[in-house]
Amino acid sequence: MSNSTNSITPLMGRILLSVIFLTSALFKITFYSHMVAYATAKGVPMAGVGVAVAGVIEVLGGLAILAGFQARIVGWLLFLYLIPTTLFFHNFWGVAAAEQQNTMIHFLKNLGIMGGLLLLAANGAGAYSVDAS
Repeated sequence: MSNSTNSITPLMGRILLSVIFLTSALFKITFYSHMVAYATAKGVPMAGVGVAVAGVIEVLGGLAILAGFQARIVGWLLFLYLIPTTLFFHNFWGVAAAEQQNTMIHFLKNLGIMGGLLLLAANGAGAYSVDAS
């Protein structure tokens, strides 16, 4: 059954999902030196390159989701990107008690985003997307 709600809902979902990646990329660009310092403190080798690459992945992935371009592939790629990111940067089980709740919130947020990405990968971009054209 197809109706206007079924057509608009994937678009709204893509907009909301893209915001997290585009905002994260904006922070990586705007606060690059702080992000590099944080990644260095976490033990990331070549942190400057890593932050730059992560920013590019998030900009391109966020824009592709927003436009609904190659949504199934981008959904899988961003899902895979979030696995090490989530485990490495949001390891609530390995931080001090004072940081555990905040870190767990970010861990669970990423799991929710990963769920949305799997839905995107499984179902595609829907109507009002480049893929639907």
